Amino acid sequence: MSKSVAEKLGKGISPQQFMDGMDRNKEQFISLYDNFQWPDEESKAFFESLNNRDDLRVLILMAEWCGDVVKNIPVVFRALEISGVPTEVLIKEEHMDTMSQFLTMGGEAVPIVIIADTGGHVLEQWGPRPAHVQQVMNAFKQANPDREAADYQDKLGEARQEMGRQYGEGTGYQAVILKELEERFSSI
Repeated sequence: MSKSVAEKLGKGISPQQFMDGMDRNKEQFISLYDNFQWPDEESKAFFESLNNRDDLRVLILMAEWCGDVVKNIPVVFRALEISGVPTEVLIKEEHMDTMSQFLTMGGEAVPIVIIADTGGHVLEQWGPRPAHVQQVMNAFKQANPDREAADYQDKLGEARQEMGRQYGEGTGYQAVILKELEERFSSI
């Protein structure tokens, strides 16, 4: 992965500025953020241990209108808050050059959590959603390559419903996100 976000470091907004500035989905986002609970002490301890590292930076490419951002980013914010890793939000529409570097199966999907070193060299990334949920979209895109097909939107709707089922009821999916983030940080 020889991507760089060097020119974006220091150009984003803080997680708090993002939340304060939300116009859409704010209530649901803040509710998930406020009600977040660690699934176990090991997970919390891992993110706290990142305070020992001063060589990492995180940029989160996202937009408040996106359902995956609303579900996933409150968890990411909570994990990064205790990690001590400087974290900035890049609003997708204001950073299309960065979005074009981080396409998912050729498409613009957010959120993308970008883990870089202090020089902006991209070390790892996560997103736009937990792997088991993303598999549903991957399968849909492989089975429906023609976006102009008459039944494309119907099948896309079915795929989105299935992704909702994969997230499941409640907040169990949050532990999956934490685990996947932990794996990304551990690989660095």
